[in-house]
Amino acid sequence: MEVVFAKTASGREEIANKASGLTPRQRRALILIDGKRTVDELDSLLQADDLRRTLGLLEELGLIQIAEKSDDVKPQTAESKTVPPPGVAFQKLPAEHDPVRMQQARNFMMNTLNAFVGGLGASSLLERIEKAVDHGSLRKLYDEWYHAIATTRDGRREAAALRGNLLKVI
Repeated sequence: MEVVFAKTASGREEIANKASGLTPRQRRALILIDGKRTVDELDSLLQADDLRRTLGLLEELGLIQIAEKSDDVKPQTAESKTVPPPGVAFQKLPAEHDPVRMQQARNFMMNTLNAFVGGLGASSLLERIEKAVDHGSLRKLYDEWYHAIATTRDGRREAAALRGNLLKVI
């Protein structure tokens, strides 16, 4: 996986203070995250079968976030039309509405919810995704979508990959 994570200010503080109660494996993963190593590189260094789950936890705790491959995470700029949830690196919105990408994002979110959570378990979220009129309104539903996926047994294993795929079109 080509995703690269970097520590947030909270993550750097956690390294110094050990305040979050991380397990030794989680702490080691946090230490090795440097804004340059891909998830695959971290996987080979840590040799942990639950790395993606660990990364998801660290991200939810606000200790890491997606970074550019070569640099640390850049601060959010005022030109962004929608403020993403913490730790989410949305692409810049296109100047003109792109109905194809919008439909791809909507379909991806709905299909993954149906596959991992089920139609009944996510019916309210599915309705709101279907009614979304633009990328900005879909982005507002991103946190809820990710949480719904990541709280399922199968979804936890696939959440990082699914997240990366959605971020390509949303």
